[in-house]
Amino acid sequence: MSSIAFWGAIETGLIYGFLSLGVYLSFRVLDFPDLTVDGSFPLGAAVAGTLIVAGVNPFLATGCAIAAGLLAGLCTAFLSVRLGILNLLASILTMTALYSINLRIMGRPNLPLLGQPTVVDPFKDWLSVVPSVIVVPLILLIALVMVKLLLDFFLTSQLGLAMRATGMNPGMAQAQGIRTDRLILLGIAMSNGLAALSGALFAQINGFADVSLGVGTVVIGLATVIVGEALLPSGTVSLATLAVSAGAILYWLASTLALNVGGNFGFEASDLKLVTATIVVIALVLPNVRSLNYLKKRRSL
Repeated sequence: MSSIAFWGAIETGLIYGFLSLGVYLSFRVLDFPDLTVDGSFPLGAAVAGTLIVAGVNPFLATGCAIAAGLLAGLCTAFLSVRLGILNLLASILTMTALYSINLRIMGRPNLPLLGQPTVVDPFKDWLSVVPSVIVVPLILLIALVMVKLLLDFFLTSQLGLAMRATGMNPGMAQAQGIRTDRLILLGIAMSNGLAALSGALFAQINGFADVSLGVGTVVIGLATVIVGEALLPSGTVSLATLAVSAGAILYWLASTLALNVGGNFGFEASDLKLVTATIVVIALVLPNVRSLNYLKKRRSL
């Protein structure tokens, strides 16, 4: 793997780290199977890209993208909590609707952003002494660490503990007087806000927004969560969010390495989904293998 491919994988992994935190929030904390991220990821890219092309400050455009993601998550949670639609079906309905909404926002299937200002541009001068190839990954790392720490603080607060109780045992949480419906609304909104932030950063750094960006996004998000939890300890909230964030980087490094090595065996970039599925299978089987080895050692004693 070349150094450019290596740092490119790190950069992409850091961008998807925000998405991974959002998927962790919905699937792990709230136990809410949410496919809305397949629509909210390109929604963030579409909103941020359209506003930046229109001359809006990239920081304000990114904030609007996050707000759009929050609304998308609220829509899914409202369909599920208030209208009684099955959570998985509610997320599919919102995801489907967002495809048309994203087309409306951009006015075309693909929106080029090359040469447009981005949120990382103001920080490049501060890091002029750093090699150019790692400037953007370093900026993204700092941003991801800040978001991770904020999420840690929230999940260990009284409101965050109530949200975790909602995902763990809704019936018991309601018996303790917790408004589980409101916490689901809040949690799914936050999850999709993070997904939209990830999409907005992806569009700005890669120079385009596309309506098909979200295809398979939820699978990638789940893969990064599973990989992180399988390879790193996740006993506490802080360790869990660290594992999830690191999982995104490890996932993209593994995918890039697999495609580079697999090129000698006929693999192409179009085989990324196959590589994704393989990595997820390995991550799912790995804990079972560890447990089996542990049992064998205990029996031998």
